[in-house]
Amino acid sequence: MTKPTLLDQLNDQLSKLPTYLHVSDIQGLSQLATQGVLGVTGLAESVQGNVYKTVATPFGLLGSRFIDAAPGSSGVKPGGITGLVYGSIRGITRLAGGAVNVALSKAGPLITERFYGQGGAPASSPEREAVLSAINGVLGDQLLATANPLTISMSLRHEGKPLLLNKAALAQRLPKATGKLLVVLHGLCMNDLQWTAGDDNNAYNHADRLAKELGYTPVYLHYNTGLHTSINGQQFAGLLEQLVNEWPEPVQDLTLLAHSMGGLVSRSACHVAELAHMTWRSKLKNVVFLGTPHHGAPLERVGNWIDTTLGSNRVTKPFAAIGQIRSSGITDLRYGHVLESSWLNKDRFERSPDSREPLPLPTGVSCFSVAASTSDEPSAVKDAVIGDGLVPLKSALGQHDEAAHCLDFAPGNQWTAYGTHHMDLLNRPGVTAQMLKWLALS
Repeated sequence: MTKPTLLDQLNDQLSKLPTYLHVSDIQGLSQLATQGVLGVTGLAESVQGNVYKTVATPFGLLGSRFIDAAPGSSGVKPGGITGLVYGSIRGITRLAGGAVNVALSKAGPLITERFYGQGGAPASSPEREAVLSAINGVLGDQLLATANPLTISMSLRHEGKPLLLNKAALAQRLPKATGKLLVVLHGLCMNDLQWTAGDDNNAYNHADRLAKELGYTPVYLHYNTGLHTSINGQQFAGLLEQLVNEWPEPVQDLTLLAHSMGGLVSRSACHVAELAHMTWRSKLKNVVFLGTPHHGAPLERVGNWIDTTLGSNRVTKPFAAIGQIRSSGITDLRYGHVLESSWLNKDRFERSPDSREPLPLPTGVSCFSVAASTSDEPSAVKDAVIGDGLVPLKSALGQHDEAAHCLDFAPGNQWTAYGTHHMDLLNRPGVTAQMLKWLALS
């Protein structure tokens, strides 16, 4: 019986994967799997070394069997035969991962034809977009650092496809473009397609309603939510400058509609545009924030507390590395970071007080804030602790105990949707109705 080749084994495994994945996605997942095994191996090695050290040190048994880990690591590593075993595991894992990656690269066209026919891989699907967005939200900075093909590159899109930012291409893709431009930003672990709820026969989308009722032309930002919000803000500011300069019609009204983290990216982009005197900043008329954690989200603070607790003990310290897998974008949500100064040259996993440089709302712009509460009616305790399930009410409304951090929303520009979860803000008709009231008068 002929022994199956590596390609045969790959084909067998690929046949079990969801068909909406592309070959490049499988290569990226293979890289992540390799890195995961290496990470678990390092974790086990550190735990064993720290346990040995804890037991051996009081009795003077710690000798050349152990070598201290490099500064900043999670502990000591075993030497001798034990260290050799762990080193062998790492070597074999890297070798196997490299072999799979090479095989996928060489066999890519054959695999694509086998699974999708001669036409090649189909266009992306909502299912694929959701998977890539979730992975980027949790690991996006690491994906970028390792050149993983799963990495999302920032783009402005329409109907799920990137826009070429030149007048001719934009006029062709958006033949009914108006001078009222609406740019829509999604939140953490999400993508632009998720603004639409329901199926083709019963689809609901805030931007479509705003376009129909108020004459806006919507385009959507698609970005890697695992990066620092200030990095995304800088990239977004540059894309907006290109978009406004190449828009087929003179831009009379630029409005941003942002959900969750997208609101932090919007504020960061406004700051960048002001410093660089970008054209689009003078065109910006409105910003609508939906459930934006202007002053952070409790879940990230809980994660930071767990990191600190695990890291305080020699034996459990290596396990803190599990919590530190989360991306820069996620840790920015601890206090609502929008500026580079909030994280540059700092340990983002270190437990520390809120030391942000205050950043007010952009001047000369009508800013609106929609918060949500899972309670059916106002409740001081639930609104403060639970809010919409992810973001407390005060954070979404820009309220803060320190005056310098309070965001100056006009009283009439704040609204709370009760009996509403964080994700419900994406498609509740009541939220659309409130936005229509505001934007019709702005």
